[in-house]
Amino acid sequence: MKKQYKVIGFDADDTLWINETYFREIEADFAKLMAEYLPDEQAINRLFEIEIANLNLYGYGIKGFMLSMIETAHIISNGKLKGVHLENMLTLGKEFLDKPVELLPNVEQVLQKLSANGYKLIVATKGDLLDQERKLMRSGLEEYFHHVEVMSDKGLVNYRKLLAHLDIEANEFLMIGNSLKSDIIPPLELGCDAIHIPFHTTWIHEHVDDLGGLSNKYTELETITDLFTYLGISG
Repeated sequence: MKKQYKVIGFDADDTLWINETYFREIEADFAKLMAEYLPDEQAINRLFEIEIANLNLYGYGIKGFMLSMIETAHIISNGKLKGVHLENMLTLGKEFLDKPVELLPNVEQVLQKLSANGYKLIVATKGDLLDQERKLMRSGLEEYFHHVEVMSDKGLVNYRKLLAHLDIEANEFLMIGNSLKSDIIPPLELGCDAIHIPFHTTWIHEHVDDLGGLSNKYTELETITDLFTYLGISG
């Protein structure tokens, strides 16, 4: 018999809706703008290096990515960035922020079913607060969630604070997400259960090569609808 959880947490980006695919698209557009200075792959690699170096300053999300993109362009152009390129990069970022939210298959069906079965659901994600709030509003999923937690990062400290806020023990919480680094490892280390639902594209910063002793501690599902079987709910 499966555990009865008091709270089920869902990551947002690439668990509830598409996100990383758009970052890969904007990287490709950035590389085209920088083609006169560097080959595509080198421009994207340089952007990644600067983006990671800036995480402590800007955090996660498209706004920090835009600032890193402009800084990268300034560096690789040797300070000769054309005004039209700057304008194009700002346009790319604004278009990204204004994109409609595209839900992943069967997400709303699953949330409806879990809510109907008495589960308390929350969003536990990271990124820019305004951007994540905007996406949740546009998604049409707000009504299913008891609480929304937008964290600056998703490490042990962040999850420990979340559990304290929810006033639950670790074994009463189930975390679901697409990132082993952010959604799976920290909850497991606290004694929570975790379910990994892979997305076809994962940011390289979220890659994990070795889970050590945690490799057999979590469950991997192919699709979100497999949650019904895991929780013992008839589909």
